[in-house]
Amino acid sequence: MIAKNCTIIGLNNISLGNNIRIDSNVVIAASNGYLKLENYIHIGAGCFLGCGGGITFSNFSGLSQGVHIYSASADYSGKSLASPTIPKKFRNIKSGPVFFKKHSIVGANSVILPGVTIGEGTAVGALSFVCLSLDKWSVYFGVPVQKVNRRLDKLLILEKKLKKK
Repeated sequence: MIAKNCTIIGLNNISLGNNIRIDSNVVIAASNGYLKLENYIHIGAGCFLGCGGGITFSNFSGLSQGVHIYSASADYSGKSLASPTIPKKFRNIKSGPVFFKKHSIVGANSVILPGVTIGEGTAVGALSFVCLSLDKWSVYFGVPVQKVNRRLDKLLILEKKLKKK
């Protein structure tokens, strides 16, 4: 299920599995990269997926409302110019795939930067800033994110029950 008012650019660079829901006002920019959605994926309303370096969602992963993912981003250090209106030779783009491993979730209005992997079963709290890869089966929160707890892996038992249906 994909809401009618989503903006999707680069449709030929997007692959979709089964049981996917993309809510309203989501922007997917995949003209210079790829987006892979496996199975049982939810993308909440108002998310932005900048797919320049590639984004992969593994089974049972998802985003709450307003999450912004940048798999490519300008260099803001002052060593180069940072605007898409500037010729490429004057810019420095940092690019790297973003991976959401199985059962990972990200809370509302969080920001994910290039080259990050959200580990299997990991939860990221709302309003978090993720610039480094995160361990599996953990809970993270903050700006920048910090590990605050372990997450139960009971989800794997529930997954098995779902597959038996």
